[in-house]
Amino acid sequence: MSIEIEIGRGKRARRAYSFDDIAVVPSRRTRDPEDVSIAWQIDAYQVEIPVLGAPMDSIMSPANAIALGKLGGIGVLDLEGLWTRYEDPEPLYEEIAALPDEDATTRMQEIYSAPIVPELITARLHEIRASGVTVAGSLSPQRTQEYWRTVVGAGVDLFVIRGTTVSAEHVSSAAEPLNLKRFIYELDVPVLVGGAATYTAALHLMRTGAAGVLVGFGGGAASTTRQALGIHVPMASAIADVAAARRDYLDESGGRYVHVVADGGVGHSGDLVKAIACGADAVMLGAALARAEEAPGRGWHWGQEAHHPHLPRGRRVHVGTHGTLEEVVNGPSRRADGTVNLTGALRRAMATTGYSEVKQFQRVEVVVSPYQPS
Repeated sequence: MSIEIEIGRGKRARRAYSFDDIAVVPSRRTRDPEDVSIAWQIDAYQVEIPVLGAPMDSIMSPANAIALGKLGGIGVLDLEGLWTRYEDPEPLYEEIAALPDEDATTRMQEIYSAPIVPELITARLHEIRASGVTVAGSLSPQRTQEYWRTVVGAGVDLFVIRGTTVSAEHVSSAAEPLNLKRFIYELDVPVLVGGAATYTAALHLMRTGAAGVLVGFGGGAASTTRQALGIHVPMASAIADVAAARRDYLDESGGRYVHVVADGGVGHSGDLVKAIACGADAVMLGAALARAEEAPGRGWHWGQEAHHPHLPRGRRVHVGTHGTLEEVVNGPSRRADGTVNLTGALRRAMATTGYSEVKQFQRVEVVVSPYQPS
């Protein structure tokens, strides 16, 4: 039962928890990490590790999407980013990395004002498909109606509709809104959609036929949404709420399982562990992958919110370089700060608590144990 707190006589609020507020509890049984499986399956696609690369230009180029796919995850390309606006975006990456902080937002708004080129959407997705890995691309709800035929025609395996907040019922007096239920029904590929942060919003998204729901707003490390809009998602509570919606929808639909993907705030391996402990099937990583040597952002990280033409609510942040992509994802690690060997940490946490599969680990005991990370 949730506990409400009185903000004032006219307003009450529910207490919610972030990853930093909770911890996983060891159990009576332990396992060998080599006996732990962290694989998951979405639709027809068996995925070796529960990691998706967020559709953010600072981490996902076509080459990096391929590299992550070969490491066992899924890289999601931003189909509204630099790679679909410019034939050769490398000089722009160099410029963005060199911008002084006071000029970064204005110049990025200019760079991203270039039009999206449908032929480049096709070319980038074909490049990923030629490598043999799972092909995933992302559009915002606003762009989906315009470009979805191009995306599906290019042979995408997973279609991601990702925004700061995505609802099953968007009301607009200015334009015909995207009818998610009709759109997903007519599509021949599985759709991941979000972000969602509440039980009710997630349940409605599940009823559209989505294969998965993204929990959170994405862009955690680079987001200023809380400062700009006053909106924030404490991720531990949000994932647990959406996992409850998944359970209830499973009963309501007669057995249809919708995947829950934590999207935002998963900057370290401990966050990944706690996201799955709260009920996520997988995580979508941003800043964590921006620290890889191969990341096109060159140690910098930003999302779509950082260059919004009217109301930027994100920023370019420096995250540094901590290792190769393989080291960041699968190790080995020479650091003790949870930024390298993310999947190794998950295996170790599951082994320490006695669980052998991700779905089992979702039932692990957690406690409220706030701390201030260094």
